[in-house]
Amino acid sequence: MKLTRLVSLALGSGVAIATVGASSAQAVLVVTPTNDAAILGNTIIGTGITATNFVYTGGGTTAAGTFTGGTAAGIGIDQGIILTSGNANLAPGPNSTANAGLNNSAAGDAQLSALAGGETTFDASVLTFDFTSASSDLFFNFVFASEEYPEFANTEFNDVLGFFVDGTNIALVPGTTTPITINTINNGQDDTGVNPQNPQFYIANPSGAAGTQYDGYTTVLTAQALGLRAGSHRIKLAIADVFDASLDSAVFIQAGTFADTSPTAVPEPFTIVGTLIGGTAALRMRKKLKSNDKV
Repeated sequence: MKLTRLVSLALGSGVAIATVGASSAQAVLVVTPTNDAAILGNTIIGTGITATNFVYTGGGTTAAGTFTGGTAAGIGIDQGIILTSGNANLAPGPNSTANAGLNNSAAGDAQLSALAGGETTFDASVLTFDFTSASSDLFFNFVFASEEYPEFANTEFNDVLGFFVDGTNIALVPGTTTPITINTINNGQDDTGVNPQNPQFYIANPSGAAGTQYDGYTTVLTAQALGLRAGSHRIKLAIADVFDASLDSAVFIQAGTFADTSPTAVPEPFTIVGTLIGGTAALRMRKKLKSNDKV
């Protein structure tokens, strides 16, 4: 069944097993949009990594950018880059809009569609570059966030994240080989706790919370690739909408943690195991109105 949704200015958000309070009036997340691939890439490069050939593709000049103030905003990462499936300017709080998002008319991505079970993707935001690692290992910290939470968990609106090293995805639910999507980390549809998927990695962001507009996000996670062959590797950092182009999702990647040793700046990061050697329902639709989305 094809469904369309209106990105509207309406209040509402869910409360899950973990929440971020709304009282932090000084929680200011500052986003500076840019589609300059070198700025984006060099912001995250850390020790032991040499990187070249930065390329960014996405929706105009506002789908990606740099950010500061993430720790005060409750995200757990103080500064770095943000890639979105819409408009990075929508990321700062307060959480005053239930359906924040932008259809920026960017193309989808075939690799992300494959991770999402073959569903069509839209508004892909993609940063790629070549790198070498002094230790043959790679690590970096990130947080996945979305306006698809909580209403659209475990539905077709399964926005997806992918980090492809030489074509292999290392953006995985910790301790598994499962890609990170709306449907693989959540506290059930509408944060009911019914049929939750890996809820230990999910944080609900209630209506009115000062930090960020997104209605939910993950704990700080660490991507890793171990035992890389000697020489240059290609990484693709990508996020996209799934099934329609409404409601933004984003990935925050911590500055300076794209490194050859495990990051220590964030307390108790969760580790994603991704070893690479040689590279390689009836839907409960809330606030759904007709729109001019692509689907």
